[in-house]
Amino acid sequence: MTKDKRERPATQVVTLKELAEHVGLTKGTVSAVLNESPSSKAIPQHTKDRILAAARELNYRPNFFARSLRKKRTYTVGVITEEIGDPYGGMVISGAEAFLSEQKYFFLTVAHRHDANLLQQYAGILVSRGVEGIITVDTSLSQTLPVPAVAIAGHKRVKGVTNIVLDHTRAAHLALEHLFELGHRDIAFVRGQPFSSDSADRWRAIEKTAAEIGIRIRPELTVQLDKDDPSPMHGHALVKNLMSRKHSFTALFAYNDISAIGAIRAILEAGLRVPEDVSVVGFDDIRDAAYHVPSLTTVRQPLRKMGEIAAQSLVERIEGRKEYPTEIAIEPELVVRESTGRVRSS
Repeated sequence: MTKDKRERPATQVVTLKELAEHVGLTKGTVSAVLNESPSSKAIPQHTKDRILAAARELNYRPNFFARSLRKKRTYTVGVITEEIGDPYGGMVISGAEAFLSEQKYFFLTVAHRHDANLLQQYAGILVSRGVEGIITVDTSLSQTLPVPAVAIAGHKRVKGVTNIVLDHTRAAHLALEHLFELGHRDIAFVRGQPFSSDSADRWRAIEKTAAEIGIRIRPELTVQLDKDDPSPMHGHALVKNLMSRKHSFTALFAYNDISAIGAIRAILEAGLRVPEDVSVVGFDDIRDAAYHVPSLTTVRQPLRKMGEIAAQSLVERIEGRKEYPTEIAIEPELVVRESTGRVRSS
């Protein structure tokens, strides 16, 4: 008994030749339609529809290696991040993945954990594996790469690299003016880790903005993240220590949402309320920010969109469709939720 072609095992690969035989057309015609090549414009639409329907029916998948050899392309991008799975990087990479997948690109991800030697080593490995471009997340490149590169939160000008950067001056104004308008003058600050690529620029913007609107930054109310820990535990420990110094403050502006969530826990453990006694502002607007109790007021970075922009910019450069800009500026947005309120009258 002869089995119908449609009864083939689901794991069996259908070749281009078999697909062409199934529709009764040449391999060249079928290939032209599937690859949307210029020659396919001369093929009638009803024939194209028949080929595409058959490809879906037989679960046809083009041979990636044959495609790569034919076009001398790998359709692969390298993604270098500081850590796999942290809320910030996770949302950025999710945006990049969505665009790359839509464009039928693969991507390889590595994490350097802020080791400069590992960063250089991984970049070389990715290039040797045939990536056509590289995206970095929270990583400032310091040297030119042999392939196009886009750095998300990159702050160093390097030839061949497009930096996607947030407007930190605008971000500082949004957060500090919000607290100032609520009557806060004694504000505590959680600074970012020295190795985080945004840290220095963001702190300079905060210092400048505070001076302009009349907020004094007091050293005794300033702490700094210094561990490579993506959990709230670090922010919790720092703010718990800050509160033990007995210097009063009515608001706290944290480097990121993760440390802000840890800070809120420390404030509540000290017997105070948020925002009735202390208002808290975070930064990033990670997914958990809206669902924390209280929900977190924060400066939103459009993280997923930043990943999409990075991937789109890189693909356009790889395919020669666009000259690359040295910098793409992203506008922040203040999202006001439950963790900020007016200063209580004495």
